[in-house]
This record gives sequence, structure tokens and C-alpha cells, in this order.
Amino acid sequence: MTRHNPYLRGSITALVTPYRGNIIDLDCFSRLVCRQIERGTAAIVAGGSTGEAALLADEEHAGLIDAAAVAARRRVPVIAGIGAPSTERAVFLARQSERNGADMLLCSAPSYVKPTQDGIFRHIKAIHDATRLPILLYDVPGRTACAFADETIGRLSELARVIGIKDATADLTRPARLRRLAGTDFLQFSGDDATALHHRVAGGHGCISVIANIAPALCTRLHQRFEADDMMAAIRLNDCLLPLIQTLSLESNPIPVKHAMARLGLCADSLRLPLTPLGATFAPQLAAALEPVWAQEECAGRDMDRAA
Repeated sequence: MTRHNPYLRGSITALVTPYRGNIIDLDCFSRLVCRQIERGTAAIVAGGSTGEAALLADEEHAGLIDAAAVAARRRVPVIAGIGAPSTERAVFLARQSERNGADMLLCSAPSYVKPTQDGIFRHIKAIHDATRLPILLYDVPGRTACAFADETIGRLSELARVIGIKDATADLTRPARLRRLAGTDFLQFSGDDATALHHRVAGGHGCISVIANIAPALCTRLHQRFEADDMMAAIRLNDCLLPLIQTLSLESNPIPVKHAMARLGLCADSLRLPLTPLGATFAPQLAAALEPVWAQEECAGRDMDRAA
């Protein structure tokens, strides 16, 4: 028996948190959720790294999850980002997210404190035991300064509701290793847009994506083409997206993606300190990469509207 919904695959969006000044713009956030769903996104991550979770107060995190759940209306799962150096606070956020309508949790290793592998295991197990929600692990050592060892992932996969991982290491040999340790029904999502298609070839189930904030229809179509064994079409879509993916790494995420979304009128270009607006020297480069992707995204979005 598999432990997960077999339809949870493809493009999942790690959604930005829009602001009006320094206040979360929940109306804009709800519109972004609806746009994602209308353009085929398989699930929404709210309050994750791309959503500036580390800069949110607890009540703001709760408001985001609630707004996402209300806007989604059970059409797609809402996945709450859970990241905190303190296990106590991570458990609090997980319970709060469950109460506010989250369908799943995305749980990173504790940042800054550099726990042992047993400490990481106990941290995740505490979250697991405190809620009834399925858990995706989130391995992002570039942000947390500690990584999930493969063996720790295998050990965690034995817990009833740890169902998969978002792997932001870009290690394309890892899916095979994790299949051996955690089984074929353990969901493996890439957390790196640049290698997402390669990760699928290696056996992954999809991508929890930053660029899908801008191009959800194209990202959805890329995974659909892959699953339909139309590899050349998937490669063409990947080639279209790759220059923009690369520019979204010019500065720390979500600085470039928020700038791009503001250029498109999707949300304001507002961030919280210590994040600062995109440097002026990078703006022309991002604009040049954005234009062809946006044209194709709008075309793909219209096609989806007609099909609906």
C-alpha cells in the first residue's frame, strides 16, 4: 500500500508573500493562489522560504495558511512551510497550520543551531507526533547550514506520515539512493528549478518551484509533457524557462522573483529587511529574460482557459 496521494506530482509553487508596504496583502495573496490553481499548479506552498517565512510573525504565518486554504477551496493541497531553529516553535507552527486549514507540512531541518542527525530526526518526529498532517521533508542546507543525511531520511520515512521530500541540493544521484532507503512510494520533489527536468528523469515526482510564481502554466505543461513521454516538448519548455531561472538566482530568493512579479503587475515589489530590492545592475538582465517567458506563459494560460 502506498502512503501518498498518487496524483501529488508535477509543478508545485512555493508562493511569494505579497505586501502593501510592510503589511501582508492577503487579497493579493488570494488572487495569486487562484491564478496558480487556474493554470494547473498541483499544490501551493504557503509560508515557505520563498514566502519569507523567517520574517513572518506567528499570527502572519497563520493568516497566510488560512487565506491559502480559503482561496484553494480544496481544489489543490495547501502545504504549510514549517521552519524554525526551535523544535518547540516548529511544533507550534505545525499545530497552528493544521488548525488554519493546511493539508500538508513542509518541514526543514532546524536552521543555525546545527543539530546532529539524531537531533534532526527528533525535531521532525516531534512535529509528526504533534499533528495528523502528512509531512514533506525539506532539505535546503544552503539556508539551514545543516543537511538531512540519506540515512536520516530513510529513518524518517518509516514514520507513518512522512511521505516525501523537497530536495534543494541539486544532487541528481540522490533519487536512486533514496528509493533504496525509503521505497518507491516516497515522494521526491526537486527544490531546484534549473535541474527539475533532470530530477524527473532520475525518478523524481515533480518540482516545488520558484519560477512557477511567474509561469505556472508553462511549468505545469513541462511536467505534463514529461509524464506523456513527450521528452522533446519537455526539453523545449525547459530551454524556454532556463534563462529566466538563471536570472532568478542573481540575488537571494525571493528578491528577483518579487521584482519580476512586480514588473508583470502581479504584486508589489516589497520585501522585509534584511532583504532589499533587486540591484539596479541586474534589472535589465532579468527584464530581458522575463519577456519571452511571459509571452509564452500568457499564451499557455489562454489555452488552459479555453480548454476549461
